[in-house]
Amino acid sequence: MPRYGSCRVRSAVLRGVKAVPVDVEVVVSSGLPTFCIVGMADAAVRESRERVRAAVVAAGYEMPAARIVVNLAPADLRKTGSGFDLPIAAGYLAATGQIAPTTTEGRLVVGELSLDGIVRPVEGLLAYALCARDCGDSLLCADDGSQFALVDRVGLFGIGSLRELSRQEFHPITPLVAPRPTRELDYRDVAGNELAKRALQIAAAGNHGVLMMGPPGSGKTMLAERLPTILPPLTEDEKLEVALIHSVAGEDLGPTLAGERPFRAPHHTATAAGLIGGGNPVRPGEISFAHRGVLFLDELAEFKPSVLQGIRQPIESGVVVVTRADGNVQFPARFMLVAASNPCPCGYYGDPEHACTCTLAQVNSYQGRIGGPLLDRIDLHIDVARTQPGNVLESGGGTSSEELRRGVLAAREYASWRRARMAEDASTRSIVASCRLEDADREFFENTARMLGMSGRAIVRTLSVARTVADMEQRQQVERADLCEAIGFRVRGGGS
Repeated sequence: MPRYGSCRVRSAVLRGVKAVPVDVEVVVSSGLPTFCIVGMADAAVRESRERVRAAVVAAGYEMPAARIVVNLAPADLRKTGSGFDLPIAAGYLAATGQIAPTTTEGRLVVGELSLDGIVRPVEGLLAYALCARDCGDSLLCADDGSQFALVDRVGLFGIGSLRELSRQEFHPITPLVAPRPTRELDYRDVAGNELAKRALQIAAAGNHGVLMMGPPGSGKTMLAERLPTILPPLTEDEKLEVALIHSVAGEDLGPTLAGERPFRAPHHTATAAGLIGGGNPVRPGEISFAHRGVLFLDELAEFKPSVLQGIRQPIESGVVVVTRADGNVQFPARFMLVAASNPCPCGYYGDPEHACTCTLAQVNSYQGRIGGPLLDRIDLHIDVARTQPGNVLESGGGTSSEELRRGVLAAREYASWRRARMAEDASTRSIVASCRLEDADREFFENTARMLGMSGRAIVRTLSVARTVADMEQRQQVERADLCEAIGFRVRGGGS
């Protein structure tokens, strides 16, 4: 007959992209048969009572009528998810003497239970592994090697069912080998639009945002989809950052492990929670899934203005903070924004081969949906014209992704050397100083900015683009030609 007692098992809960340690304290005593879970548990955690009961019995253990109290500490931290099933069951079995108390010592335990006692993996195993490492523990969970390729210096042990707790038959988890990149897109397939390719190459070299505007069928989507092919692969640190976000959302980590930068293209009907993050429990949005990669917003003017304006702050800060009553949750969101839009509701405003059926008021209203503050944060604005039929038939012979990528890598390498040599940072003063403008060029730029009515942000971002253009030519000083090209891409019509 099981005895009464208590046990403490280490577990964790996801908070943003991190796992926070939680102590699962289980006390089994005589009294009226109850199963109570306290400690700010959500519905999924409270439902674990029924899963644990059924799983314990199905695994061949005893579940006598007793008073069971489970406390999830700290009590002021909201607990979410089904990952507490396994630690609650392990704590109960240890408290009743059905398994040795040392079974879970030195281990962080997490897992969902099926009604027949099988242990299922949960979202965020990579975050749990990092939490276990920080706590000096090993991780005990369902075997899912695809989640752990980026983790080192932590013991990983798999468990298949509750029956294995009594035998302590935990097998080491072997992380899967990272797959090879699978992207097959190439800019060679895009007919014409060489100036647009040049703009995207500059954007890739300096992490600048791009807005492409043009009629339907002009190739805006094809240009955007191929942008990751000219970006450098993810570094090891970047892989871990990106993998954490995708892990907590239960998404495939294969492309990330292969070094591919994310490419996210949410539909224009996306909600604020879907694009920026939110929900209950709080989950990352598309801008976080695009961290260290590309966020492509097609049909930009069709997005709800309130949703679009929500990405303004993350564009500059690189993080998004979701505020809830129980505190703030922070997600990384350092992405490259690439947007595309038709110039008007019918799509043919300014097209010499198709008459536009929209009134001027409709055109202004349509373009005004994007909003000036967001446009001010996008560095390169280009018009993309429809390709002539002859060029379309010759597709496959344009500038390739490999050619563009070599220029991007060279520019980034030179910029990295320059910043290290001059001890530069991302401040406005440093950006201006890095250009090293001659007096005549400085006066020319000031007069142009005044004539175009540029805001302070637009001035700094234009100088940043000019600095990138100079980096592509491996010049320490920004010349007038660099300024002119940056200004041309800043003003609509510069990429036509």
